[in-house]
Amino acid sequence: MKLLFKILVGLLIVTVNSLADEISVFDFTETELSKLEVRKVRGADNKTIYTVGINENGNFLKSVAENAASGLGKEIKIDLNKTPFINITWKVEKDLSGIKEDTKKGHDFAARVFAVKKTGATPLSNRAINYVFSSNSDIGLNWPSPYTKKSVDYVLATTKNNFNEWVTVKANVKDDFKKFHNLDVNELDGLAIMSDTDNSKMKAVAYYQNIYFSAE
Repeated sequence: MKLLFKILVGLLIVTVNSLADEISVFDFTETELSKLEVRKVRGADNKTIYTVGINENGNFLKSVAENAASGLGKEIKIDLNKTPFINITWKVEKDLSGIKEDTKKGHDFAARVFAVKKTGATPLSNRAINYVFSSNSDIGLNWPSPYTKKSVDYVLATTKNNFNEWVTVKANVKDDFKKFHNLDVNELDGLAIMSDTDNSKMKAVAYYQNIYFSAE
């Protein structure tokens, strides 16, 4: 899925205050969704359907992927020296039980968030940490993407522990780039969301809410 990195090209560019203790990435509103281009992964039969909603905790994004793969991305500069922690609240309503996620045929996730660092002149040279809500693997497991070693899959949540319930996770993005890519990254260049089932041909339903970066 090398084309996946291209979802960050030409999308909404966001300027943030690097002095803030918390940096919110997505608003999950109809206005924002209309500005974010949905990029279908090459070879996928369908696009993932994204819609917005609201509950007692605020706005959220719902994704429905049925034999589909497409992502939403933002170019956003995040000072990882000041706010290195990504915080994600998400839920998987329908998972992808039984697939082998570290293989090409099973490389699908009901919910995933990419942290992207530009390391070259083209999107294909970018490095990424793919934070995933797994349907089969344990929290903490990680492996290089079977499609490109420039992206590492890292399990932050799993339906084995939290199925059809909201869960909030946190990861130190700066430390993860050093650990998985041996890169000292001071500034992140973008973030992307994707729910995909194009390899397994299955159906997944997930929700994203309150994605932000924090100092602690």
